[in-house]
Amino acid sequence: MLRQWMAGLTFALSVMLSAAFSVAPMVAPAQEANAPGSEAEAPATAPATDKPRPGTLEDILRRQQGLKLDPERLLRRPAPPAPIPLPPQLGTLGRQSDADLWRALKSGAYARPSSDTASGKLMQTAGEEWRRLRREVILKYAPWLPAGVLGLLVLFYLIRGRIRIRGGRSGRTIPRFSMSHRIAHWFLASVFILMAISGLMILIGRPVLLPLLGHEVHSVLLSAALQGHNLFGPVFILALLIAIVRFMRGNFFQWADVKWILRGGGMLGVHAPAHHYNFGEKTWYWIVVFVGLGMAATGLLLEFPWLVETLLYHQLATILHALGAVVMIAVALGHIYIGSIGMEGALDSMLKGEVDENWAREHHDLWYEQVTGKKAVHGGGGDDTPPPAAAAEQT
Repeated sequence: MLRQWMAGLTFALSVMLSAAFSVAPMVAPAQEANAPGSEAEAPATAPATDKPRPGTLEDILRRQQGLKLDPERLLRRPAPPAPIPLPPQLGTLGRQSDADLWRALKSGAYARPSSDTASGKLMQTAGEEWRRLRREVILKYAPWLPAGVLGLLVLFYLIRGRIRIRGGRSGRTIPRFSMSHRIAHWFLASVFILMAISGLMILIGRPVLLPLLGHEVHSVLLSAALQGHNLFGPVFILALLIAIVRFMRGNFFQWADVKWILRGGGMLGVHAPAHHYNFGEKTWYWIVVFVGLGMAATGLLLEFPWLVETLLYHQLATILHALGAVVMIAVALGHIYIGSIGMEGALDSMLKGEVDENWAREHHDLWYEQVTGKKAVHGGGGDDTPPPAAAAEQT
């Protein structure tokens, strides 16, 4: 009995001692933390919700230098800024709406560029402007220029008819163009016609030919036109330079050209004087020179885009190339009409290299007098037929 009692007392003491030792390590740190003068004691003035703000650059430098940091300054937090009331009509969008912001960006708003290659624009809108100009202006209105000229020529032919030689053909001819002139002319003319047809297919083929031919046929024709246009582009430049040099002599404007304009080129019933080339022919020559060279420059830029890296130049080149093309095609239609079915005897100069004397006397009297040494006599009221005395002298 006594032995059982002693065993129970020993077990109870062991349990109490083990509990005492397990509680002592947890109580000691708490007492040390609450002891007066302890470094871990929190300041009585600091609110329970304050947290140290992130270290500033000054704090980082002081730590690197081993200097002591001010704990009060670390725990001091700046006062929050006062809320700014928003206009009720705009709500959370601020003083400008999203539509105003995007409208400003699309109109080319500038900002400080973030790199040396940036232009300062927040959004590049030149591509959209170029696309709108090409679709809504050039494709819509430019083809009407050659179409309008063609319609006027048809109307003029129906009203006026073919311009005949008033005195009829005399049977005597005067040399007008040499073989080199004619080769240069037909070389440029043939290449220009090929470039004009292929260029028009590229420019207006989709809205005009696609509904008529269908996708398959149109794609084949458009691909062939594009390849031919790019292939014969350098050939056109060569032919253009040859024609410019060969036809430059005699194509500078003179005082007789002013008289030719005032007399309406002979269309008003009064004879209009002219040298080897009249005002209309000289104007066509200089259009070929300036517009042709401009198209050559823009065409090279489009065919070899690595020559210039600026995108704006390429977009401008497409616009100028298209405008120059329709201008040259429109004026060329008038030149072709006058030189073929519009005027009797005009085509002989480029087919045979010579013209009839009566044709030369009627349309280029100053050149006729210079070549033949004879006086070009014109009848009254615009009649260019020489009197019988002058005709007898010529025989």
